[in-house]
Amino acid sequence: MNFLFLGDIMGRAGRNIVIEKLPSLIQSHKIDFVIANGENSAGGYGITQAICKDLFKCGVDVITSGNHIWDQKETIDFIREENRLLRPWNWGEGTPGNGFQIYEKKGFKVGVMNLMGNVYMKKTDDVFPFIEEKMKTIRLKKEVDFLLVDIHAEITSEKQAMGYFLDGTATLVVGTHTHTPTLDFRVLENGTAYQTDAGMCGDYNSIIGMDRDIALQRFFKHERGERLVPSNKVATISGIRVVADEQTGLAKEIEPIIIGGNLTKKFN
Repeated sequence: MNFLFLGDIMGRAGRNIVIEKLPSLIQSHKIDFVIANGENSAGGYGITQAICKDLFKCGVDVITSGNHIWDQKETIDFIREENRLLRPWNWGEGTPGNGFQIYEKKGFKVGVMNLMGNVYMKKTDDVFPFIEEKMKTIRLKKEVDFLLVDIHAEITSEKQAMGYFLDGTATLVVGTHTHTPTLDFRVLENGTAYQTDAGMCGDYNSIIGMDRDIALQRFFKHERGERLVPSNKVATISGIRVVADEQTGLAKEIEPIIIGGNLTKKFN
């Protein structure tokens, strides 16, 4: 199967380019299943039900999230009913919504998992003991045919550690949150596709997607100043395509997908 993972959708510019380009991207790359991180899609802060519907309509199968998932108050209500919108699984017992779901696609069971790191992030259950316990009952070609994991975390070492911990037991482990795509996309030794950060779908003439003038002011002032707002000019789609073996559930290849805007892909 061919999977597409899109990095954090940032504000209106990110939404618009995904809605505009995703249908043709699915067709041209023969994509079977699409995951997108949508936690910054509502003006940089959370996601709304209307945005979810727009993203599902253009071809996104599952939306993952992170520390901004509760920024829009309405999310608490509709996430209880919308199982295609995930929140970090390790947020804690009793949190609305789900962090892991299994979806049927083309006769296969596709498991999607949303985790959040602990370093410099909002307090959640310790992610490594949490996932160690959960993986005792989630096995490739047993409970799921494929397993794709979004680890929403601040520091690279935490994301890399998760990649190695799940190597051979997940189809894909990909990091989100820092909005900057990394060049370390590869298939790990035991068959798990990995990238430390998928980047963002948004305007890269910015500071991690936010208006650069407002963001820059914060580095010169002790007070917080103006509220950060997304830069909504020229957007780029940034993500990865993963080809998975239908017999083993592991990855055969991974490649970056960078379309439009001002972020240029130059790889040999």
